[in-house]
Amino acid sequence: MARVEAEMEEAHPSNLPTETTPLLNNSDLDLHPTCTSGDFFAKQQDEERTIVVEEPPLGRLILIMATAWFGIFLGALDSTVIATLSAPIASEFNSLSLLSWLATAYLISNAATQPIAGRLTDIFGRRLGLILSNLLFAVGNLVCGLSTNHYSMIIGRIIAGVGGGGLISIATFLTSDLTPLRKRGIMQGIANLWYGAGAMLGAVIGGIFQDRTVVGWRLAFLVQIPPSLLLIPVIGVLVKVPPKQSDKSYLARIDFLGVFFTCSFLILLLLGLNTGGNTVPWIHPLPLTTIPLSILCFAGFIWWEGKAKQPIIPVALLRDRTVLSACGASLFISMLLMATTFYVPLYLQVLGDSTTTAGLKFLPSPLGGSIGALGTGYMMAWTGKYRPIGVLGAVVLIVGTVLFTLQDENSPKYLTCIALFFVGGGFSTVLTTATVSCLAAVDHSQQALVTSAICKYRPIILHHRTDGRSTSMTLTSLAVLARSVGGTLGITMASAAYQSNLKEMLWDIFGDKSGGPEEIQRILDGLEELKHLPEGWWHGVMATFMESFRIVWLMMVCWAVLALFSISFVKRHTLHSRMDRK
Repeated sequence: MARVEAEMEEAHPSNLPTETTPLLNNSDLDLHPTCTSGDFFAKQQDEERTIVVEEPPLGRLILIMATAWFGIFLGALDSTVIATLSAPIASEFNSLSLLSWLATAYLISNAATQPIAGRLTDIFGRRLGLILSNLLFAVGNLVCGLSTNHYSMIIGRIIAGVGGGGLISIATFLTSDLTPLRKRGIMQGIANLWYGAGAMLGAVIGGIFQDRTVVGWRLAFLVQIPPSLLLIPVIGVLVKVPPKQSDKSYLARIDFLGVFFTCSFLILLLLGLNTGGNTVPWIHPLPLTTIPLSILCFAGFIWWEGKAKQPIIPVALLRDRTVLSACGASLFISMLLMATTFYVPLYLQVLGDSTTTAGLKFLPSPLGGSIGALGTGYMMAWTGKYRPIGVLGAVVLIVGTVLFTLQDENSPKYLTCIALFFVGGGFSTVLTTATVSCLAAVDHSQQALVTSAICKYRPIILHHRTDGRSTSMTLTSLAVLARSVGGTLGITMASAAYQSNLKEMLWDIFGDKSGGPEEIQRILDGLEELKHLPEGWWHGVMATFMESFRIVWLMMVCWAVLALFSISFVKRHTLHSRMDRK
């Protein structure tokens, strides 16, 4: 008894127990005005106990997060490495229809994985989730590197996309698990730096392997396998965040119908948007079927998640202005980033650069991203504010996109580098502030109704509602999902506008010339034809390409303005310096 009383005295020095103190003090349970001790025992079977670990020492925290950050880098790199490899891969397999599917297959499976990764790793643990994600990522890239036809190539991209989605999303959850809000800006800034560097260096690395190695494009996939496999034992040793505790079985805590509706909605929507206008006409049965079915699945998702006890994504979250605004900003800047990543290298190659040179000219973007991400993190930690920083980042993003619209075939190449620097810096700044503001919107009283024990050198166990209240993991899932869907939508919309305008203008100018239809098709099939244009075609063809690119640049300006509009509506919340948000 003396030992128990000593521990209780240490934990609660201002509230010493006496012989008449009840064993279950109602004041300990009633931490929220809507919760009573009776409510607690009535709902105990349906609640989960979240173990909030103490913040690790700085050295150990950096080691843990470094494993997660490198996974983010690999996942982001794999999403864009295909930007400069699509043409040679499609040529090797003699399948031009493969071009759009190489990026689409990865991004669709990536987007479908991320919203459910948070819930599954809440149940089974972050460590198991990261290990499985690295394993799937390695297997997917192995299939791609050894593929002998376009079917196995697409299957490999799907498997790698599932793994990459887990790497990116679970690493973000881990940041929330181990750092308080006040420091999360710095940690999230570093994570976004790794994401931006991976996404923006993918085209560079792909071009180098294609142009400078004997193996060619296959090495770009195979080289990602060893680091992914090496991360597995490191994660097994370092990552020790316990999963949520519950009296229910693992399977009983999984919202299977929610998983079905979420994945079906995303897969059908992105499949329809990516095929329509690219591989098949918009009036083809594929987009005409998948898009309406995706709307039905979304309606089913809203209906079910509103009544589920433990939903994948509580729909009530989207009623919060800050959450909706932050997710909107993440969506628009991700649309912009992917359009930039895929179309700026293409623009430079049209002007005569090799894939390697075009990739190297892309380096100012991750440089600006590193400055934006780290600067944003330190500013938030210093000032405790995030909305003004996010607004500034969106303005920088607008400046970068406007610079793209001023370019043509005669513009100096350094103008492209300056524009990329601004885009990279603005993207990282807005992404960091959007993620942190989304997490800050979760009030402590909304997350935890009952604190069962807060003891020195011990975990803090929090009992969470199961009625769809906000949690930081779910909010992080929403933010990451918005980023993933935004990237896919950005590529789809930019590709549709670029391809349709390019084809229409080429036919308007050269369609009635001798041999025109055949030459136009060769131009649309590959950039190599630009070196062998018929007499008198060059200026007209270049003007057509520049006008098509300008449409993409104008779309990027619109997305940057929408990002500014969205980030301006986030509310100011306190960035706490402690893990328990007190």
